[in-house]
Amino acid sequence: MGNGRILVVEDDIDISKMLRIYFDSQGYEVLVANRGSEALETCRRKLPNVVVLDIQLPDIDGYEICRSLRSNTRTSYVPIIFLTQKDERSDKIAGLELGADDYITKPFDIEELKLRVEGAIRRSKREALTHPVTNLPAGKLIEEQLKQVKDATEPWRLLYFGIRNVNAFKEALGPIHVNEVLVFLADLMREAVESFGTINDFIGQASDNDFIIITSPEGGPKICASVIQRFNDEVQVFYDFRSREAKKLVYQDIDGETRESDFMKLVVGVVSSEDGPFADILQITEDAAEGRRRGRGC
Repeated sequence: MGNGRILVVEDDIDISKMLRIYFDSQGYEVLVANRGSEALETCRRKLPNVVVLDIQLPDIDGYEICRSLRSNTRTSYVPIIFLTQKDERSDKIAGLELGADDYITKPFDIEELKLRVEGAIRRSKREALTHPVTNLPAGKLIEEQLKQVKDATEPWRLLYFGIRNVNAFKEALGPIHVNEVLVFLADLMREAVESFGTINDFIGQASDNDFIIITSPEGGPKICASVIQRFNDEVQVFYDFRSREAKKLVYQDIDGETRESDFMKLVVGVVSSEDGPFADILQITEDAAEGRRRGRGC
């Protein structure tokens, strides 16, 4: 994903094309939406690191898009930079009150916009809001979500996933290949939540190899089964032909010793509101981790 993923929401074809070409040359993955409805759908499919959002759009105005992104659990933390022809103080205040992170007025200096984009992404990473590889919520965002479910009156289910044998894979093939696996798993989780969950379900990455999904008791088993089955069935594509033929990974460790490892496998621990009350959020994750160690899965 290079420097990050930018979603440009702009109905002026010339401007959106210019921004796509420029930020692409700067090492960003650039997604473009010309309508508000398209922007919301794009955010659901491919979560951006930052949204550059025009206020004046043909179907839904930028304010409504901002409000929708901020009210959705999975997009509530994504930085938003408003891009508009308006220069009225009241319009800027309205955007910022809705949760926008910045505001730039047309005609704009592209270098200034680049600095604002860089600043928004940098602040997000510094605050440990997202994981640098998958762009999933991390750190404080996970803590906030756990605090909410701990005190929630509605029932919930937390799925705590981990990847077994990933250290051997990393030693044999290197961290870049591990990053590809992490992105693959994040995509599987988003697809499963889209199919079986709701817009309020939460997906987060607690550490490099630990992922969580918070969903409903009804959606939990389907999401869990889908993610585990697809990962365990498809992860072999990250191994070479010889390993797939042998159905195991044979490699040399850092000392030159020949080692063997099974393929990576996804395991899960499950905890729900029915298992409470919980003393604190740490107990929730500890119970889920214990369930994972004991093989109490979906």
